Amino acid sequence: MGRKFSEEEIDKIVVEQADKDSAWEKPIHVRKKKFTSLSVPAEIAARAAFLAKLHRETNIEKWLIHIIRERIEIEEIAFVEAKRDMSAKSNT
Repeated sequence: MGRKFSEEEIDKIVVEQADKDSAWEKPIHVRKKKFTSLSVPAEIAARAAFLAKLHRETNIEKWLIHIIRERIEIEEIAFVEAKRDMSAKSNT
């Protein structure tokens, strides 16, 4: 490993190389995530809003994302376990 540069030394190197195209890698283009809308029946939305308040969450969207993420993780674990069980049964 080489020596560690100070923040000032790094700044100086970057400024010196800023206009040199050969000092830089190819640009990386990043796409912004597209969000998807989700329609929720009024009854479920009302129930979710009530439960979010019980959990002291003022942002219902944030609370729903948390709940959906949690449920997806549970479903993924169940899927992996079921797949493993099926594989074990077919190998016996």
